Amino acid sequence: MGWMALLLFATVILVLLAGFPVAFTLAGTALAYAVIGLIIGAFDVSYLNAIPSRIFGVMTNQTLIAVPLFVFMGVMLERSRLAEDLLDTLSAVFGRVRGGLGIAVTLVGMLLAASTGIVGATVVTMGLLSLPSMLKRGYAPSVASGTICAAGTLGQIIPPSIILVLLGDVLSSAYQQAQLNQGIYSPETVSVGELFAGALLPGLLLVGLYLAWLASLAIFRPALMPPHVADETADQPGLASRVLRALLPPLFLILAVLGSIIAGVATPTEAAAVGSLGAMILAASHRQLNLNCLRDVVHRTARVSSMVFLILLGASIFSLVFRGFGGDDVVRDILSSLPGGVFGAVLVVMLVMFLLGFVLDFIEITFVVVPIVGPVLLAMGLDPIWLGVMIAINLQTSFLTPPFGFSLFYLRGVAPPEVATTDIYKGVIPFVAIQLLALALIALWPSLATWLPAQVY
Repeated sequence: MGWMALLLFATVILVLLAGFPVAFTLAGTALAYAVIGLIIGAFDVSYLNAIPSRIFGVMTNQTLIAVPLFVFMGVMLERSRLAEDLLDTLSAVFGRVRGGLGIAVTLVGMLLAASTGIVGATVVTMGLLSLPSMLKRGYAPSVASGTICAAGTLGQIIPPSIILVLLGDVLSSAYQQAQLNQGIYSPETVSVGELFAGALLPGLLLVGLYLAWLASLAIFRPALMPPHVADETADQPGLASRVLRALLPPLFLILAVLGSIIAGVATPTEAAAVGSLGAMILAASHRQLNLNCLRDVVHRTARVSSMVFLILLGASIFSLVFRGFGGDDVVRDILSSLPGGVFGAVLVVMLVMFLLGFVLDFIEITFVVVPIVGPVLLAMGLDPIWLGVMIAINLQTSFLTPPFGFSLFYLRGVAPPEVATTDIYKGVIPFVAIQLLALALIALWPSLATWLPAQVY
């Protein structure tokens, strides 16, 4: 009855495209197919009996407690005016450099990515703060919008990132399942900390490629990226102290959170708790922390966290029903029969995820697609850290690609009327090419993702 599993997957995609809520679509469609399967004798009811244990497993998962804490940290930092201070300071530092504001926006995007890990919030914040300034300075609308979209999506890959927390948990289960299917009854595990370490160098590689592109534009097409006027350059008195005041707190917070995870001093959940406290201290230092602020941050954190866990529960029911129809065997047969062996299987999976990224958020793809294809790919001998980094960068590329990239919609919502949608599309195309180049480099040299975890762990 493998065809029922494929029909279930196709039905879920169609219902999602119709605009129905993700969590209820996953659970409701799966249960409807399970009832049909029971009626025609093609489904074992014991799979449904496993639903309570799945829900209990989600409730007792220590790693997933990091999700609401990282969300709280990101939302609190968004309210602390951190981005505004960083952008003003770095713009002054790079004042005399042609294209300096674009460089500043990229660096601020990197710091916000490492601080918050929330892509939508970063793109919107950077769009509100920096897009009017870049247009005022004479930047081409395409260059300004493309830089902001690309810098905002760095939260996908630069740790600590919410997607890496979720992806690490799902890949850990997939890796253990792949080993059990191979008869290995003492399976190795992969931790979120290892995935953080694996994503660090590729994330910095992307930042370096972004900066190299902006520098080449400033050299060869200077009219697109004019320098600041003289009174906004680095001649301002007290600039060094401003830089220290703006950079040291977020850098200390990043080192405290990410460093403690990679060094093995703290679990992701413990480090996220430290980061949440640090974000509150930063907000208080900017005089933004009050009862109204705290109430708003807690409400937004509850909404986002509820959405994540509700989707996770729906995806758990979906995966049980999909497996009950033999869907995992069908996927294994399809990927194993593709031409090109492992390379062909990885290429097809990446292409499917890239296309799904146009219509599904990273949470749905992580909870629905990765548990299906992950065990099959990992059973082929792929490194789970490398696979996780490739998936994260692939989804980041999808969210940047016209015409359906999520980041483009975020920026379009806050961009002034003089910035046309075609300008946004035109501006992100070079950064999409950079993303694809980074994917190719990591595919050719997997050690870019696997070297640091191997050294640390």
